[in-house]
Amino acid sequence: MLVAGVDDAGRGSVIGPLVIAGVLVDNEDVSKLVELGVKDSKLLSPRRREALAAEIKRLAKKHVVIKLSPAEIDKVVEKGEKLHRLNWLEAQAMAKVIELLRPDVAYVDASDVLEERFKQQILEFLPFKVEIVSEHKADRKYPVVSAASIIAKVERDREIAELKARYGDFGCGYPTDPKTMEFLRRCLETFKEYPEFVRKSWEPAKKVRREKDPRQTKLI
Repeated sequence: MLVAGVDDAGRGSVIGPLVIAGVLVDNEDVSKLVELGVKDSKLLSPRRREALAAEIKRLAKKHVVIKLSPAEIDKVVEKGEKLHRLNWLEAQAMAKVIELLRPDVAYVDASDVLEERFKQQILEFLPFKVEIVSEHKADRKYPVVSAASIIAKVERDREIAELKARYGDFGCGYPTDPKTMEFLRRCLETFKEYPEFVRKSWEPAKKVRREKDPRQTKLI
């Protein structure tokens, strides 16, 4: 039986892409992922993630990575309520990953507060029947999802490193990082606009814009 794990990286970031990764393995090889030391990517150092990502790719029958750009995210989020639209976009991307992997069972880290609703959203986008297990913290429960989380995190980290090499250190890219927020302020002070790798629809980005120009109650 073929099993897949699907997870994301960068969901809450205000800078950079949202990365969705999927890993396909034979069910009998799941124990080998455990032997490798695969676990939730957030519990691993960057160096360890890099090393494990290479091992995972060698062991897996297939892996898939989809990157959703800030522009794609903004386009969808601005159409409606943020979390609802983002969940819809992510379900669509995860369905595409599952379609490319063609597993018998797919384990996904549920982005929606309602696990079953997220599962149904994914199924709506799939052209074939597949068993889906949609759970919160799946990256800690299922090694194949942990493997996907590692691939996703490594891919996003590489994207962020490339952006930093070109534009300077802006921190981790999340609104909780003072460096990131200061970078957003400098962008508006210097260029009067955000670069393309900033999610302009995110409330922290809108807040900084309002601080610079109180007349703006919404993003232009």
